[in-house]
Amino acid sequence: MSWLQLKINAPENLVDRISELLHQSGALAVTMEDAASHPVYEPPPGTTPLWERTRVVGLFEEPVDSDTIIECIHRHIPLTGALPFQVEPLEDRDWERAWMKDFHPARFGSSLWVCPSWLAPPVPEAVNILLDPGVAFGTGTHPTTALCLEWLDANAPRNLYVVDFGCGSGILAIAAAKLGAKHVWAIDHDPQAVEATLANAQKNGVEDRITAGKSDIVADLKVDTLLANILADPLTALAPAFAQLLRPGGTALLSGILNRQVSQITNRYSSWFDVVKIENKEDWASIEGILKR
Repeated sequence: MSWLQLKINAPENLVDRISELLHQSGALAVTMEDAASHPVYEPPPGTTPLWERTRVVGLFEEPVDSDTIIECIHRHIPLTGALPFQVEPLEDRDWERAWMKDFHPARFGSSLWVCPSWLAPPVPEAVNILLDPGVAFGTGTHPTTALCLEWLDANAPRNLYVVDFGCGSGILAIAAAKLGAKHVWAIDHDPQAVEATLANAQKNGVEDRITAGKSDIVADLKVDTLLANILADPLTALAPAFAQLLRPGGTALLSGILNRQVSQITNRYSSWFDVVKIENKEDWASIEGILKR
């Protein structure tokens, strides 16, 4: 399989917005690098390593229309001139080597660990998720994923039915299953994400409690907990569908939200949900809501 990197030189104040738009345009992952090409793969919690001129890199499966993506960015961001960009091929083995080098065991909350599948867990008695993300987004170190994992550790969904909407590597679905969920439906429009989720579920011995596929697998379903670590625009659009999917009194955890977008999401969801908690990590936020009865 062939991949392309779309590299866009961006001022610091536009990095987040351009990253959002690349994800919305179908990027399988978005990274950042400086002029010396030092990559930042999902920066560790507590750091924001951006530079005065940052290169935002979107990873796409071929074929991709880079000109259309750049036009989309220009439509959504007021700019005085054209954004400099370049397109480069990326071999599968280069991508694999990059995330293997930068992915290390990490703890979330009091007892939940995410560990590369090729390393022994540092705390064998903990709740360990063995992860092989492949090209699907989600290793746990990005603030949005970390917020969700910490929430799951503190709110274990024991004997509950759960939906993970936008499952990526399956990290949240597997965490929910390992923390006692009765069954988890992992949803993603990207077949690579569905494949990664199923493979990771098998590695973790929870394949019998995880069903992965597109959104049609949850038609007419009612669940107790919904996890959605996606982006603000799709979260806004999906509010009525999420309300329909949850049972009255059910919990939604929404993430992938920039701090400046929190009011946009809370205002949108207020028709269906009571917001009970907002957590922040760096520039990102998660919102916990309870479906009104």
